[in-house]
Amino acid sequence: MRSRTAVELLPHLRRARDYIDRHYSGSVDLDCLARVAGLSKYHFARSFESAYGETPIRYLTRRRIERAQDLLRSANLTVTEVCMAVGFASLGSFSSRFTQLVGESPTAYRDRWGAQGGPHVPGCYRFMRGALDPRATGRPGARPADGLHRAI
Repeated sequence: MRSRTAVELLPHLRRARDYIDRHYSGSVDLDCLARVAGLSKYHFARSFESAYGETPIRYLTRRRIERAQDLLRSANLTVTEVCMAVGFASLGSFSSRFTQLVGESPTAYRDRWGAQGGPHVPGCYRFMRGALDPRATGRPGARPADGLHRAI
């Protein structure tokens, strides 16, 4: 029996990567991602790293940190609220990974962006809209699904 080629694996790996992008705030682990991809855990992990240049868990962590940056720039949320909203269970691990990947602490990052005077969306609105809804990020071109955006 011949093993699958890299090209044949790409749709499976893409399915798992898309799953991470949609469910990064939840409980996502290697077993779950391997099931989504339809591959054995170890074959999936090796193939994912080979295709994307990082392990699935590093990709997940990076996505969570990117989303945290988004929230820290645009929402009036505490660092703890952001930490929990993006799927970290521990404020300490969130802060250390954030600092490692971004180069400054979450608090320093938020304060630096706040000093620039950018618009902030009240945290209660974020949670009402779904803090993890990408349409609630305030990014140019993103449109909320309902009429709540008129309140801002």
